[in-house]
Parts: sequence; C-alpha cells; structure tokens
Amino acid sequence: MILGATAAHSSNGASEMNREKFAERFFHKRFRSRPTGYPVATIAYYGPDDQTATKVAVGIVDSKDEVVELKRWFVRAQDVRIDRAINDEILSFIKEHNVQRVAMAGRIIGCPHEEGIDYPEGSTCPQCPYWAKLDRWTGKVIRS
Repeated sequence: MILGATAAHSSNGASEMNREKFAERFFHKRFRSRPTGYPVATIAYYGPDDQTATKVAVGIVDSKDEVVELKRWFVRAQDVRIDRAINDEILSFIKEHNVQRVAMAGRIIGCPHEEGIDYPEGSTCPQCPYWAKLDRWTGKVIRS
C-alpha cells in the first residue's frame, strides 16, 4: 500500500487504531508529493501479535526490484510505530537513499523473530504462538 490514510494521534496511551496509523501518517506527510520512481522504501512491522509492533524493517529497493539495503529497529517497552526517535531514524535512513516513494502494509505482518536465525527453518516461532495459526499476509486463520 502506498501511504495515504490518516487518523488522530494522542501522545499518551494511543488507541490501537492510532498506533497503527501514526507511523503511516508520519511517513505519508513527508512523501505524499514525491514523484513516482525509484528507489522505493518498504516498511514492515512485526510483533508477538497483531496489536504490538516490536520490530520494524525498512528496505531500500532499486529499479531492478533488488533490496540494496535493509535496516531493522527494535523496542521492548512500547510500540515501535509510535516511537518518535525510531521514526526520525527511519526518515533519515530513507532520505539518505534519496527515496522517491514509501510502501507499507499498514499493519503488523508477522513475528519479529527470524526463521533460521531465531528458531529452526520450517518450524513456528516458540516465542510467538499467535502467528503459528495465521497467514501473515492475509491475517486469516490457516490452522486451528
């Protein structure tokens, strides 16, 4: 999804909807008038469930659809989507690469742990049972 939706934000105790939309609004304001073209930044949020994002990964994609750089940020205490310092770092990272467009899913898309690194290939993450039964792209239950 190319950025576009907006929602109100409260700095203290943001609602789920506001947390989900804060980062989207933050980047939309900065990139809505950019021309089409490359490079494109992709922003993906991950968390132990679909409510709290504890990791964000930002990839820079060139005109050959290759990821030329990937950077990740993590939080423990709050939702990464409303962490102003991290959003500012992401913005600097994006500007460093002269990004023309930003694309993001607009929701948490999976577990923050990496298959083959944090747990064995082909298995589900033992720390995030929430995602074991869901398709990360559709959010629909795939097994009971």
